[in-house]
Amino acid sequence: MNFTFTEDQLAFREAISRFLMTEAAPEMLRELWETEAGRSPDLRGKIAEQGLTALSVPEDCGGLGMDDVAWALMTQELGYYAIPDSLGDTAYIAAGLLAALPESERRSQWLARVAEGSVRVAVGHPVNPWVADARDADLLLLAHGDEVHAVPRAEVDVIANPSIDASRRLYQVAWNPSAATCLAGGEAGKALWALTLDRGALSVAGQLAGLAQRMLDLSVDYVAQRKQFGKPIGSFQAVKHHLADVATRIEFAKPVLYRAAHALAQGQGQARVRVSHARLACAEAALLAARHGIQVHGAMGYTWEVDLQMFMKRAWALDNAWGDRALHKNRVEAHLLTAELAPGHTFED
Repeated sequence: MNFTFTEDQLAFREAISRFLMTEAAPEMLRELWETEAGRSPDLRGKIAEQGLTALSVPEDCGGLGMDDVAWALMTQELGYYAIPDSLGDTAYIAAGLLAALPESERRSQWLARVAEGSVRVAVGHPVNPWVADARDADLLLLAHGDEVHAVPRAEVDVIANPSIDASRRLYQVAWNPSAATCLAGGEAGKALWALTLDRGALSVAGQLAGLAQRMLDLSVDYVAQRKQFGKPIGSFQAVKHHLADVATRIEFAKPVLYRAAHALAQGQGQARVRVSHARLACAEAALLAARHGIQVHGAMGYTWEVDLQMFMKRAWALDNAWGDRALHKNRVEAHLLTAELAPGHTFED
């Protein structure tokens, strides 16, 4: 089995990385997050021009038709540059849900608007009690039992909930389900929400991997400049060990992320447990990067003036998005204790 990324996938990632390096610098994000909306229509338009919003939209709806494997690279870039939830929720999670619906004029119109970047879609799943970017969304995909509902923004009421992550805009959503907004129900709706949960968890896993790498890079830069006893603190063995532990954890997490993306893209039976494994591995890398980053910064990394805190707080917040660690540990445990994998079967004569 070949897990090598294609030249097109790698080139697209490089192009997005160079773009975000210029357009989403930390100082710009700080200014943006201090505004009431916390979002930049201008930046969103530029991202759409780069083709990111069209990445997983089917080609017949004006998109690029790429799958979860390509997003395993893109979500790392979104995490590395701390891009807010709205982009990934619309271009990856919502686009995937809409693309899985039966063909219809309404489906095609929504997907075409996602591809061109002219619509924001918020996704409310039962595992997420608060809906990200619900106030500024044009369309909300919401669950009512196993039913999938597409609800216009004008038909919902929202109440803001603050977050430790300044980039997040979370809302309680109140709405009334109706037959007019229902897209799917029963087993079909249940399957759509299960797939959406996996995509949401995979998106978070990729962002956490990107955040871990960004925090490691910031820490490496800091210890190369900060001096004690006339030497950069990065030359001290204890500091090297802290950062080496983070680098190792990141490198172990990435193959798990890519394997999960491949399993999800191919519809494999073990995709669910592989997504949860990736979610856990990437979260562990990000949380370790945050903890050791604070330590090598002399604890000042938590303060507003230091860029590290932007990415650290986002990692803490995302650790509970699209299922917390308990949920994903339970999914892995349930798989490991099945009859096919239980010790009694594995070690029987």
